[in-house]
Amino acid sequence: MPTWQRLPGMLNLAKTELLVFPATPTLQHDFTIQLGSSTITPSSSARNLGVIFDDQLTFKDHIAKTARSCRFALQNIRKIRPFLTEQATQLLVQALVISRLDYCNALLAGLPSCTIKPLQMIQNAATRLVFNEPKRAHVTPLFITLHWLPVAARIKFKTLMLAYRTATGSAPAYLHSLLPIYTPSRSLRSTSERRLVVQSQRGTKSLSRTFSCTVPGWWNDLPTAIRNANSLTTFK
Repeated sequence: MPTWQRLPGMLNLAKTELLVFPATPTLQHDFTIQLGSSTITPSSSARNLGVIFDDQLTFKDHIAKTARSCRFALQNIRKIRPFLTEQATQLLVQALVISRLDYCNALLAGLPSCTIKPLQMIQNAATRLVFNEPKRAHVTPLFITLHWLPVAARIKFKTLMLAYRTATGSAPAYLHSLLPIYTPSRSLRSTSERRLVVQSQRGTKSLSRTFSCTVPGWWNDLPTAIRNANSLTTFK
C-alpha cells in the first residue's frame, strides 16, 4: 500500500496543513492533497513547534506574534514594577520576555534589520523596564550593564555557536551537510583555520539567506583565534 494511503490513520486531519515553498515568489501552487475524506489546500503560513513559517520565509507573522506576546508580558510586569527590586525585575524579564526573543532565533539569521526591528523595540522596552527608565532613555549603556546583546547580535551569536559545533564535529549530522568544512586542494595556511565553504548565493532573496549561505560568511569573518577555540565555553 502506498505510504500516502496510510497517512490518514496517522495524522490529525483537523490540524494538518500544507505549506509550499516555491522556487520563485511568482510560482502558483493551485493543487490539493486528498487525505481520506479531507482535502488539504496550500496555506500561506503554518505553525510548527511554536514557530510560524510563511511560504516566503520572511517570518513576519512569527515576529509579529512574538512581539505581541512579549508586549503582554511587559505590561503585566510593569503593573507590579513598583513592588519589585531591580534584580527581581531582571529575572522576570529574562524568563518571560528575553526567552521568547531567543526561542528559535537562529531561523531569523540573514533577515533585514527592518524585519526584526519589532523584536529590538521589545528588547529596548524590556531593558528600560528593568532599570525603571523613561521611554526615551538611551539603551546602549543599559545593555552593557546587563551584558545583553542586541537582537541582531543574539541571532548571529546563536548561529555561530552552531557553526562552531559543526566545525568541531559535535553538531548533529544534518548540520555537517549544510556547513561543509573548507579543504583546500593543496597544503595551505588556511588548512588549519577551520574555515567553512561559502555556498553560491544565486537565486531568490529567500534562498540567498538560507543557513548554508549566510553562516559560513559570518564564521569565516571571525578571527582565527576564535575559530580555533578549544572549547565551546572559550568560543562563547
